[in-house]
Amino acid sequence: MLSADSATDSTYLSPLWRGRLLIIAAALMWSTSGFFAKAPIFDQWPAESRGLLLAFWRAFFAALILVVMVRKVQWTWKLIPMVSTFALMNWTYLTGMVYCESTLAIWLQYTAPAWVFLISWFWFGERPVRRDWVLLVFASVGVLIILRAELFGASLIGVRYGLASGVFFAGVVVMLRWLKDYDAAWLVFLNHAVTAVVLAPVLIQTNIYPTGNQWIYLAGFGMLQIGIPYLLFARGVSAVSSHEASGLTLLEPLLVPVWVFVAWHQSPEYTPPALTTIVGGGLILTGLLLRYLGKTAERQSEPAKAG
Repeated sequence: MLSADSATDSTYLSPLWRGRLLIIAAALMWSTSGFFAKAPIFDQWPAESRGLLLAFWRAFFAALILVVMVRKVQWTWKLIPMVSTFALMNWTYLTGMVYCESTLAIWLQYTAPAWVFLISWFWFGERPVRRDWVLLVFASVGVLIILRAELFGASLIGVRYGLASGVFFAGVVVMLRWLKDYDAAWLVFLNHAVTAVVLAPVLIQTNIYPTGNQWIYLAGFGMLQIGIPYLLFARGVSAVSSHEASGLTLLEPLLVPVWVFVAWHQSPEYTPPALTTIVGGGLILTGLLLRYLGKTAERQSEPAKAG
């Protein structure tokens, strides 16, 4: 039996806390998605294909930076469902963001932690402790409050894509945990490379290519917002249970409206977050604080080895 919140070795920072910090760093970098996806510089791209085009270029530049970090190429049949789920997550999320406000798209995707919570418990045997339940309850109520208000008047097609992205995001978290013994850089590179290959026909068919400063935005989108963060997340989830990892990533949607405001609040198309978003976000933040700053001592079994 190991304490979930204490060091498991004599080092200053335990593997568990290193994993948590990697996931937090990934969430912070992921939270810049709205800055890139909602940039007015892409408004000239048709809405019906913009999500797929953004998904292609984001995956392309992510694979470009990750390929130099791969240490070991490994094969297993488990890679097939992993890359399929990842490609579907990218497509549905970015398409949902095109049709909805960025805040709604990200909150729809973050219905994922509830699915991850159940799957990691029944599949991996990673039993949640009391404070995990506290986080789940606060986060669920917070997300529901936000969605109840955000869904009013929202595009139905955008909502559908957003919910689907939540299902696929849960699948990605589970798959990375399932393959935690493989080289993280290889897994993340493969995810993005396959996504780019699958979406390449869309690029060719539309015959729409970046110009001018769009190249800079797309390079940052792929390398800084998705490529490196997913590498950090994949390494972090090897030491942290799936449900805890998905809970920590809730920091991402809390920060998305902050970066969108900083970058685009002067744009005539900018929409500030509603009061319900602030209330719901406050509940989620409260759940995170109670989970990690609570004084109640909890003990949990070491996560069972997946696979």
